[in-house]
Amino acid sequence: MKLLSWNVNGLRAAWKKGLLDFLGAEAADVVCVQETKLQAEQVTDEMRALLGYRSYWSFAERKGYSGVATYVTAEPVAVSTLCDSPVLDCEGRLVHTELSDFHLLNVYFPNGGMGPERVQHKLAFYEAFLGFTESLRKRGKGVVVCGDVNTAHTERDLARPQENERTSGFLPAEREWVARFIAAGYHDTFRIFTGEPGHYTWWDLKSGARARNIGWRIDYFFVSDELRGRVRGAAILPHVPGSDHCPITLTLA
Repeated sequence: MKLLSWNVNGLRAAWKKGLLDFLGAEAADVVCVQETKLQAEQVTDEMRALLGYRSYWSFAERKGYSGVATYVTAEPVAVSTLCDSPVLDCEGRLVHTELSDFHLLNVYFPNGGMGPERVQHKLAFYEAFLGFTESLRKRGKGVVVCGDVNTAHTERDLARPQENERTSGFLPAEREWVARFIAAGYHDTFRIFTGEPGHYTWWDLKSGARARNIGWRIDYFFVSDELRGRVRGAAILPHVPGSDHCPITLTLA
């Protein structure tokens, strides 16, 4: 089973840059996109039925902001965009798809770069999210989490760690939550296969950082302990254009 996740930084923009051709060639069973920047009325029939997938959407109240969509080939058991949490249920950041053998959470985690209040909101989102994923595991199925987490976990996950110690996305409190999430029984699937630095998923477009590979690894596929034995591969696709992020993939047995 092949899963693909990508912060497209605007679905309409990515569409014009060859999204369909790329996804057609990848032929993933599940495609999760973040930062669609769409409202429900802006989603075309072609977008909803992209390449024959079933699609499930979450929209932000604010126009041109946030939004996630999950595309699947198999009909899910259940789908929800609500978690009974005021923090998780705002801003169109999450689609929860229950498949036959695991829960899939497609998430666009908050960015804390707008100041201390947004950092606190981000940390509150993190805490509520961990509680939610643990509640799902208690129901008897494993959990797959994918999306833009907006935090680089360790120094090997960004090109210039010392310069960014006080930058949201690499603050101690943010990194500590990622460590606690992993300690709670979730595996950073890319790190199962690749230990060295130099692999990133986001680059600042304004400074031309991508050409120099001055980036951050802030997009992840996590699997809970229950699914660790099924992981067969995890990859970053840095040469795929169309966004300031690149796609990532996970292969499960």
